[in-house]
Amino acid sequence: MSFTVDEFHDLVRLLEEKPEWRQELRRLALTDELLALPEQVAALTVAQRRTDERLAALTEQVAALTVAQRRTDERLAALTEAQRHTDERLAALTEAQRHTDERLAALTEQVAELTRTVRILVIDVAALKGDMLELRFRDRAASYLSRIVRRIQTFSMDQLSALLDDAVDQGQLSVEEKDNIMLADLVVRGRRRDDGTPVYLLVEISWGVGPDDVERAVQRAGMLTKLGTPVLPVVAGRTVTEAAARLAQIRRVWQVTDGQAIMPDSVVTPV
Repeated sequence: MSFTVDEFHDLVRLLEEKPEWRQELRRLALTDELLALPEQVAALTVAQRRTDERLAALTEQVAALTVAQRRTDERLAALTEAQRHTDERLAALTEAQRHTDERLAALTEQVAELTRTVRILVIDVAALKGDMLELRFRDRAASYLSRIVRRIQTFSMDQLSALLDDAVDQGQLSVEEKDNIMLADLVVRGRRRDDGTPVYLLVEISWGVGPDDVERAVQRAGMLTKLGTPVLPVVAGRTVTEAAARLAQIRRVWQVTDGQAIMPDSVVTPV
């Protein structure tokens, strides 16, 4: 049975007039898969829209992460630069500390050298003052020692050496004892004021008299006593330490200082 054109046009007209027929015709003409296609397309469209939304959200997240990463990189770069500056400052401080330590070491050495120089100067000045005081006592022995003896005769080094050489020749002194007595600062001869007895005074002179001066006076006076004449040990100076003053009383040594003569029994005699 053939289907003419007119019949086709009639069918089209009827389908346009009867929409429900079109639906039935589609059901008969199309497969289930084709009929389900619009729904699938609609579902895919929804899925695509959701995918696009998720993709947009992911894109925003990626953009945010990119910004965050950029900021992190910037902060890291800033921290790296700050660390570099810190390292440079630390290196500069370390170098400055090294220079400071070197200058401090040099200054310490200079102070030590200055201290040594001052100590030497103090010793030299003390020795110079002692020498000056010794010369003054030699020149004015009669004045300084007049409260101990009278008719004072000051021995020069040559006179003392000759006297002691005779004692060595006579066996009264050893050469060592003679040399030791020659180191005394001053030796005078005179007569005691209380009884006129001839005596020697062996005087150790220091700017500041200490215990060692007292001991030297006693030791050398004991050696000089071997000549047969009594010897009075004497210490003289501008000042006498307390220890030296106590020892002088114990060792029975005269003290001549600051315008006065102190006998071993602690009686002070103005000069």
